[in-house]
Amino acid sequence: MSVYDAVLIGGGHNSLACAAHLVRRGWSVGVFERNAACGGAVRTEDVTLPGFRHDLGAMNLSLFAGSEFHRDYAADLAAAGLEFSRVTDCFASVFDDRWFGVSRDVETNVSRLAAFSSKDAVAWRELTERFPEQSAPILRLLTSSMTGGSLAVTAGRMLWSQGFAGTLETAKFLLSSSRSWLEDTFETPEVRATLAAWGMHLDFSPDIAGGALFPYLEAMASQAFGMVLGKGGAASMIRAIEGLVTGGGGAIHTDAEVTEIIVSSGKALGVQLLSGERIEARKAVIASVAPTILANRLLPEGSGHSGFDKAMRRFRHAPGAMVVHVAASELPRWRAGEELRRFGYVHIAPSLDQMAATYQSAVAGMLPQRPVLVVGQPTAVDPNRAPDGRHVLWIMVRAVPSVISGDADGTIEARDWSEAKEVYADRVFDLIEAQAPGFKASVLARAVFSPMDLQAMNPNLVGGDAICGSHHLLQNFVFRPALGYANGMTPIARLHMLGAAVWPGAGVGAGSGYRLARQLAGQ
Repeated sequence: MSVYDAVLIGGGHNSLACAAHLVRRGWSVGVFERNAACGGAVRTEDVTLPGFRHDLGAMNLSLFAGSEFHRDYAADLAAAGLEFSRVTDCFASVFDDRWFGVSRDVETNVSRLAAFSSKDAVAWRELTERFPEQSAPILRLLTSSMTGGSLAVTAGRMLWSQGFAGTLETAKFLLSSSRSWLEDTFETPEVRATLAAWGMHLDFSPDIAGGALFPYLEAMASQAFGMVLGKGGAASMIRAIEGLVTGGGGAIHTDAEVTEIIVSSGKALGVQLLSGERIEARKAVIASVAPTILANRLLPEGSGHSGFDKAMRRFRHAPGAMVVHVAASELPRWRAGEELRRFGYVHIAPSLDQMAATYQSAVAGMLPQRPVLVVGQPTAVDPNRAPDGRHVLWIMVRAVPSVISGDADGTIEARDWSEAKEVYADRVFDLIEAQAPGFKASVLARAVFSPMDLQAMNPNLVGGDAICGSHHLLQNFVFRPALGYANGMTPIARLHMLGAAVWPGAGVGAGSGYRLARQLAGQ
């Protein structure tokens, strides 16, 4: 029987970051991943044609590049092969013959806004000037460990720097929907829609409380810092962290599925693999799994704490996503402007009302008539992902139901994703073709991943939920994954959780993994 100080279930980036820090602190570590390769939702593979490298899940590594883990291990990661491709023109939305986008240059963005509205140009400049001061307390909150002590310190600093009235204004903003904040800030519908599309990335349709934070931070951070992709694909980041783990003496086991966490007398002692082998953990078992998987599969006898078990089983997942990977002869020729071919992301999300209708359709089990499309153009900045002169496109389709009850357009009869995914991808292609004539003719091959395909690839993406759990207010901050457990602790001694279901939530920032590792190792 193999014995480690820490046994980690799952080889996603949070697990690997945790393992890398623990081995640096002298722990013996074993990572056990069910798939043939680590990465979780960060994988890069040839899924269309040979030589076309597609990010199967996450594409944007901006959070990782700005993370505490990268700050502390940048030199080691670079030595292990991690390189970034910097995106100057970050994201845009198209509206037939018009578009708005956010780039790295403030004056460029203000000029684009002025073409829509002089008032909106002034509002943007004011947001830009106030961003360092306004974002500071928000960023302190987002990097808090969500314990009582850390929240008290954060609240104290906020009151000291902003005063009572300013603190209340920040609280109001954090509770605001995308629509309420955007309508209070900008008068142009296209500008509002461009920013609101970012809320849809994290399960916030325009009218859901708490959604304003994401359009604001994405817009201001993209302008301030740009966007970052992994050179050669997002999986380059995974390979680099794996190098830190194994280089420090840690062991990574793939094709090694954990079927049960071994618990005795309220203490986690190790895990059992599908092969029947038992692995002992001297200090910690660390599970990077969705709460429902922890409660329903890995702890068949429960935790011994009924409140925790109920919370894990009731953890709410966001509606599903569908991803279409395209090998193309050229980038889309966007009718709104040639400049759009330089952008990392181009959204097709015409209005707040359309996004709200799309989300409601998905929640009701209906295939949306006009889903929100996020068209990633990684080869615009990283041409090595495809053969010379060719391109790859990463098309995220949000939001779609995990279980289909009908079609809002009334034209798709299939109710099983295995039958519906290709015909629904045709609808997606029609929407892109309307904004980029000639797009369909440029397609050399495509690979369509339905919500069920995403779940099969990574069980943590329950029902195709690409963010491993809704980030609505009742399941975010101190409530992620449940009140009292935002720091990754569980009622079982020596059993811990990390991953996107644990605060600070989704995104490739290694936040929960690195925080837990420092907590266990004493920094």
